[in-house]
Amino acid sequence: MLKPGLRLKSAVCDAEIMVIKAMKGNDLTCGGVTMAEQQEQGEANQEQMHGCLIGKRYVNENETIEVLCVKSGAGSIYYNGVELMTKDTKKLPSSD
Repeated sequence: MLKPGLRLKSAVCDAEIMVIKAMKGNDLTCGGVTMAEQQEQGEANQEQMHGCLIGKRYVNENETIEVLCVKSGAGSIYYNGVELMTKDTKKLPSSD
């Protein structure tokens, strides 16, 4: 079960994430392999190796899941079979 604050590691690369927001389900993968708190090496799905970047937030289309990449890796993050996309940053008001 995914819950805010949970840290997960990839089995196919160096990527690590922290769950920021989660609704239901727990099918979170990186490079085609399920992410877990403790991880052993797995075999990557090369079609899901687009990378994730440290400091970026990733969400699904409905924003029912949000994760923060705390360590970059070569694998892409998927939730229920759909690749998560980077969350757009909000523009701060000018201080002029």
